[in-house]
Amino acid sequence: MDSFAADPVTGPAVEGYGPVYPVADDAFNLASDRHYKVSKDLSSSDEDNSKLNRGLESVARFLNMQARSGTPMNQLDMAVIVHGRAAKDLLTDEAYQSRFGVSNPNTELLAGLEKAGVAIYLCGQTAAYRGFDDKELNASVTMALSAMTAHVQLQTEGYTLIPF
Repeated sequence: MDSFAADPVTGPAVEGYGPVYPVADDAFNLASDRHYKVSKDLSSSDEDNSKLNRGLESVARFLNMQARSGTPMNQLDMAVIVHGRAAKDLLTDEAYQSRFGVSNPNTELLAGLEKAGVAIYLCGQTAAYRGFDDKELNASVTMALSAMTAHVQLQTEGYTLIPF
């Protein structure tokens, strides 16, 4: 198989986002007979407010890769802990428009992640510091006391952190 010549595809876990390339069927991968709990820390965002958050798209990519390689999605729990500049990407379209003059480019991606069962936690300290009201947040977001608290709690629940 000339696996590196193919064009990237999206889905099936998050359609339209998280493009992935096919690789050899025998590539090192998750075992399909285990349940996985995975978390990702997200603090960065593009300076251009009209662009998708690459970290959120990376979560979609991870889910799409696993779904395409045979990992049953009911055996994969995914959580994203958001803080810092990335917090803006969790705003509703209206709040984003008010603050940045454009609709939130991440709204559909957030809906796709929610549909795929991804838990999205926002650092409450970041939200307060940036003056984000609960009503301004996308409905898929759960407020956490802090990003640090969310990481500690998820780690005690057996989540493995993707460190990049």
